[in-house]
Amino acid sequence: MLINKELQNFKSATTDVLVVGVSKNQNNVANWEQFIEFFGGSIEQWIKEGDIQTNAKAITKIPVFSAEAKVKRVVFVGLGNRKDLTPDTLREAFGLVGKTLRKHKTSSITLWMDSFETDEIPASDAVIFAAEGMSMGAYTVENYKTTSNEADVRLEQVSFISNTDIAELVAGYEVGEIYATAVNEARTLINKPGNILTASNLADYAVELAKDYDLEVEILDKAQLEELGMGAILAVNKGSKEEPRMITIKYQATDKWEDVVGFVGKGVTFDTGGYSIKSKTGIVGMKGDMGGAAAVLGAMRIIGELRPNKNVIGVIGSTDNMISGDAFKPDDVITTFSGKTVEILNTDAEGRLVLADAVSYAKQQGANYLIDIATLTGGVITALGYDKTGALTNNKAFFESFLEASCETGEFVWQLPLTENDKKRIRKSDIADLNNSPGSDGHMIFGGGFIGEFVGDTPWIHLDIAGTSDARSSYDLGPKGGTGVMVRTLATFIERIAEQA
Repeated sequence: MLINKELQNFKSATTDVLVVGVSKNQNNVANWEQFIEFFGGSIEQWIKEGDIQTNAKAITKIPVFSAEAKVKRVVFVGLGNRKDLTPDTLREAFGLVGKTLRKHKTSSITLWMDSFETDEIPASDAVIFAAEGMSMGAYTVENYKTTSNEADVRLEQVSFISNTDIAELVAGYEVGEIYATAVNEARTLINKPGNILTASNLADYAVELAKDYDLEVEILDKAQLEELGMGAILAVNKGSKEEPRMITIKYQATDKWEDVVGFVGKGVTFDTGGYSIKSKTGIVGMKGDMGGAAAVLGAMRIIGELRPNKNVIGVIGSTDNMISGDAFKPDDVITTFSGKTVEILNTDAEGRLVLADAVSYAKQQGANYLIDIATLTGGVITALGYDKTGALTNNKAFFESFLEASCETGEFVWQLPLTENDKKRIRKSDIADLNNSPGSDGHMIFGGGFIGEFVGDTPWIHLDIAGTSDARSSYDLGPKGGTGVMVRTLATFIERIAEQA
């Protein structure tokens, strides 16, 4: 994408769309009088009469009839009361702008960044939200239809009008684009059908990602997993014709491989539930059961682009969970990579088994802090709904630091308790060290708590994104389908702690 660094005023704007922020009180907006003079005094009257709406996230499109202007259309973005405007609202408003631009097949825009400033949000921050929002909002789900020959028109040129240093705006826009591109890549992975995205395909994607950003990558195949004794992921894979993979990507920022943050993602490319089979409606959509893996890969993409001064390792356990004469079954006892044994009570509680081996491997590879991300349980949806990510932790300070990053990105996270009584139920088995499904009550806690049995004293956060990884309908920042949730938060967390170090 070409970002024009030179544009300074309305008269020099040659663009498909000029994007302008509006509220009821525009008097304090820099260059407002010049804007009115150039585009005509009628605009103020239209705002007063409601033809141009100023309520938050309202989008008004006005064709430009002036022969002098070289702009085809002005898109007004309602900001509500400027003193109440938040980064989340602004990002979502720009998501709607992105949808509008895509609908009109817009290839060039000019952002009047001064019109989006508030006392709390300078143009240098607003431009990041603009880039994130527009790119995420414009995203469409890849499809496999054979009937459409319509050309895909993408945004190719962005220009700025602002009193703020243009180079600063360009830098901010580029960062926002990096974040949004990673989210959209994660969404595309989540939306891929299970027959197209297998564990080996996901591993191939990781290898290419690592090559693009000069990251170290390791792919363990089935024979290597057997040699290492990774009995948990191998048990889940037993019913499948597709081989499993353990995927590791390392980003080393310092001379010594120390003080390492580990991201661990669940990469179950399709989940039938195994012999504890899902219902005919519950099984639909299980191609997205690798949302945690997608989040890890998206975060590693951002880290590869921005190169923060922090060592990070991403580990993904990937397989599908299928049914066959070889599949694992309830009452089986398996031995994990850690050496702990597990009594299988529910083959649909497979993600925690995959993650048990993955977090153990991340620790072996030097992770000093662990964050696992998984579409783990329907219980988190029952507890928190579809718009909140559930969390467990064994370290308050570590979690609070992560929570600050989630607040910055607008990805809501809520901690649930993990008590000693919960741990006792996970450890209750007559024949093994652990059981993988103590019951449906407190399901999210038991699922995440099971993974916690393999982290030891390592500071750890568990993120259950079963509700937030997939959007059931179109929303401000994207379409129905994979959301790419936690990509931005994971990367922001690394950037924040790198800056604080």
